[in-house]
Amino acid sequence: MQYGTISNWNEDKGFGFIVSTSGGKAIFTHISDYSKSHRKPSKGLQVQYILANDAKGRICAVKVVPLNGHKKRSTPIRQTYSSMLLLLSFTSITIFFFNNNLMPITLIALYTAMSIITFIIYANDKSAARTDAWRTPERTLHTLSLFGGWPGATLAQSFLSHKSKKPSFKVTHWVTIVANCGVVYWLITP
Repeated sequence: MQYGTISNWNEDKGFGFIVSTSGGKAIFTHISDYSKSHRKPSKGLQVQYILANDAKGRICAVKVVPLNGHKKRSTPIRQTYSSMLLLLSFTSITIFFFNNNLMPITLIALYTAMSIITFIIYANDKSAARTDAWRTPERTLHTLSLFGGWPGATLAQSFLSHKSKKPSFKVTHWVTIVANCGVVYWLITP
């Protein structure tokens, strides 16, 4: 176990550097290697960690945990409940429209298929982020959401904790949800 201080943290990109208390070169760490039961890391936070090698053989910090402070966060639980409420509401509205012959079954099948595909792509992208492999561009993830995959994207953000922290991504995600629902509503109503 090593001890150090986060010397730099890039919230948008989800990575930063730790300077060991014993000195030496700053060590890279990624948000996926940070404790899931604590608030997000920040500059100046004292942490403990384990040294490891990434997929390219570079030294990095894993199993990063704050030494004190940074109480457990409740945001993921709220986000999960919010996501489930959103999806339950969407499902109820979809069933209502279908029962009143306003929404064809093909549209429901499209939402289901796109959601499954989008969830799988989010899962693959999360795995790629951990192994430093090729990543799915954010534009592709937003396009999938726009064309009906947003329920799967919302579930992936909640249950996989992927792409759920970056503010600009979250805003664009909500824009795709509103745009998709607006277009579908326009198409199915007189």
